[in-house]
Amino acid sequence: MRLALLASAAVLAFAAASSASAEEGMWTYDNFPIARANATLGTNIDQAFLDRVRLSSVKFGGCSAGVVSGQGLVMTNNHCVATCVANLSTPQVNYAETGFTPKSREEELKCPGATAEILTEISDVTERMHKAGEGLEGQAFTQAREAEAGRIETEACGNDPKIRCQVVSLYRGGQFKLYKFRKYSDVRLAWAPEDRAATFGGDLDNFSFPRFAIDAAFIRLYEDGKPVETPTHFTWNPAKPTEGEAVFITGNPGSTQRLLTMDQLTTIRDVVLPLDQLIASELRGRLIRFAEEGEEQAFIAMDPIVGLENTYKRGRGRMAALIDPNFMATKAAAEVDFMQRYAASNGEGADPWGRLEAIQPAARELYPVTALLEGGTGMGTTSVAGGSSLFQWARAIVRGAQERTKPSDQRLSEFADSRLPAVQSGLFAERPTYPALEQIRLEWWLSKTREWLTVDSPHVRVLLGKESPEELSARLIAGTKLADPAVRRALWEGGLPAVQASTDPLIQYVLAIDADARAVRAEWRDKVDGPTARASEQLAAARFAAYGDAVYPDATGTLRLTYGQVEGSDVPGQRFGAFTTFAGLWDRATGAEPFAVAPKLLAAKDRIDPNAVMDMAVSSDTIGGSSGSPAVNAKGEIIGANFDSTVLTQRNAYGYDRNANRSVIVTTQAVTVALRDVYGMDHLVEELGVSR
Repeated sequence: MRLALLASAAVLAFAAASSASAEEGMWTYDNFPIARANATLGTNIDQAFLDRVRLSSVKFGGCSAGVVSGQGLVMTNNHCVATCVANLSTPQVNYAETGFTPKSREEELKCPGATAEILTEISDVTERMHKAGEGLEGQAFTQAREAEAGRIETEACGNDPKIRCQVVSLYRGGQFKLYKFRKYSDVRLAWAPEDRAATFGGDLDNFSFPRFAIDAAFIRLYEDGKPVETPTHFTWNPAKPTEGEAVFITGNPGSTQRLLTMDQLTTIRDVVLPLDQLIASELRGRLIRFAEEGEEQAFIAMDPIVGLENTYKRGRGRMAALIDPNFMATKAAAEVDFMQRYAASNGEGADPWGRLEAIQPAARELYPVTALLEGGTGMGTTSVAGGSSLFQWARAIVRGAQERTKPSDQRLSEFADSRLPAVQSGLFAERPTYPALEQIRLEWWLSKTREWLTVDSPHVRVLLGKESPEELSARLIAGTKLADPAVRRALWEGGLPAVQASTDPLIQYVLAIDADARAVRAEWRDKVDGPTARASEQLAAARFAAYGDAVYPDATGTLRLTYGQVEGSDVPGQRFGAFTTFAGLWDRATGAEPFAVAPKLLAAKDRIDPNAVMDMAVSSDTIGGSSGSPAVNAKGEIIGANFDSTVLTQRNAYGYDRNANRSVIVTTQAVTVALRDVYGMDHLVEELGVSR
């Protein structure tokens, strides 16, 4: 045990660490603390409430959403439909500028490649998953677990295209649950405001409060060409919210790292975040320069820039947490408490902390090359090929052809039989691609990989050969035909013979570099991923022994429920009230970007109640991926949708701070005003049950 190494840092913060806030936790629906929530909030929710909320909650891509009518109408954030809006737009008909305002369901347009899912069942498969890894270490341990997960998913779902099954790891391997989803592959855009109405304040206001943004949109679920009947749904409440009222947030928070040890957090602070932040900032700069070349370039780069700015600012907030002595002392105190409890009951038993400490030198060494060439580390945000769609399609086609020649349980996990439908859906969808943007992404990736790994790296030599990043990216993007979904489908369905015979330069390039990338992946799994998973399983067992099931798991991109109250904040660097209003919007507006009010919204000024609440702050425990999450009152009525949090809240990846954590919610009152008084969406207002 290494208690002495942590004790000095822990003493000052031990009291703070010993008692978690009553509102802390992104809870799974099968382990939600009903009694604690009721005691904290003065509510009277029960299991029936949880079931209704769960069955009304939707996973929409990387976002969350909620069903709000009996005809498959779903509310999410505008930034969650930004890709759909961009895919449906052209420089001549730009729905981001004008808003998307169909006057009937017949005018709703399908979002290319979009899917939506509702969680219908949760079952425990921990025993099977743990048994699959018994006696194994390293890559063999990881492969055995992944193969067993694939078998479980196939057994539960078969080939039903309307159902998706996923084995979810909780408590970093301490538990495994099988989630079964009802899947909808026909998702149509039903309404989106002008982008400026949803993004008022731009990057300056991002991750902050007060906010004056109507960051909301509607999609609709279709099946067999008709809107889906959804008898279980949230009731729309257009009334003004009340300060202090209880709020439940239901959604799919992306990822937290609260259960990591201090040694693991040090690796995040010293290696992962610096790399991610530095190279993301350069890609952002390149895209901003590209956007300045003209209107068409600005249109192409708009959505990617917004995404990068979100990622960068989120990383800045997380780094601030990890270099904050008080925050880290609190984390250290919590670890000391855990280790002491474990030592008291286990004596000289297994030392998962020591095992995880021993893994960190390999993690520090291998993270850059793995993040840049392969991805999938589960630690950072760096994108292979800079997020190039064409490259990702090429890799999926090549690896899919290679992997499908093997039995399902011997493949890379993403190509198991149970996961092939998702791969195919992404490949076959008709999405616009922009060669100039694709080249920028690919050139940036090649350049930064060479810079980070150095010119003499054997990996760089495989990646570039004798070409420069500029020459290679230009040749590959100019020559590839993968922008055509028919070409992608033909290669996929033709299998390995078609791929090997292809003359497409991007397919040939991926074939040439793939063995090296696979070797990088294998080394990471053998030296970092596998040993970490094994030690984390031991750590989870120790945690259950010390604290029981009163501990919530890290967020994993799956459905969770959290709760809090409508309230402002009063801590250094973050002092504000609970609400913003339309009157505040008019006062904040300057007429110049990013504080120019959207034209249609400004034209409706005289029709809008200036005291109507636009956005509100809530003390709930949320993280990235919670975007679009329904905010629900104790009656189960939807009163808003989460769309942001503050910069100080970004430390939420590593721990919850009741004083600083604030979720930013667009209210249903603001959305009702927009639909009724600004955009003339009378049929949606009627569908939501709102009187004129």
